[in-house]
Amino acid sequence: MRIHSVARESIVDGPGMRYVVFMQGCPHGCPGCHNPQTHDPGGGFEIGPHELIAEFERELSENPLLDGVTISGGEPLLQARDLMPFVASVGAMGLGVWLYTGYRIEEIAGRGDPDELSLVSAVDVLVDGRFELERRTLESRFVGSTNQRIIERPELYIHTIRNFDDNRTMIITDRETEDNFRSRTIPEVMR
Repeated sequence: MRIHSVARESIVDGPGMRYVVFMQGCPHGCPGCHNPQTHDPGGGFEIGPHELIAEFERELSENPLLDGVTISGGEPLLQARDLMPFVASVGAMGLGVWLYTGYRIEEIAGRGDPDELSLVSAVDVLVDGRFELERRTLESRFVGSTNQRIIERPELYIHTIRNFDDNRTMIITDRETEDNFRSRTIPEVMR
């Protein structure tokens, strides 16, 4: 896989002390992007998933204060298949994984790409949406613009999103009993 860089200790890319992998390559081209150097798909450097796992394990042994991993970009979903072994390994260590993507969860579900769906289902938190300069915020933690959403346990939503003709999005979540589900719209869930 191709990454731009790694931040071994970050406190701005999710809660606690994070190990951050910045993926290389991004099709979004958001004006005002914080990481424009990650856009060129030919930039950065190649690293194998197992090599990245070994580097992270080494870092974790030297820094037990790490609370988890954040995968940012560039656009991580462009390399979803290559990221899966790393995400699975971090999860097996009992650490949380955050994933930033310029795509909305509805777009990801609508495309139905099995690698993207697997990756999004494997992370603990998904931060979705392109950066929008006109909606830039310095008050909201862990997002750059107010249109971006922090979605905990995205695996609950990714396979159950339904898009309707009137642009409403319905998700089925919050299993109340084995046979009874409560339906809510994405904005209700994100409050």
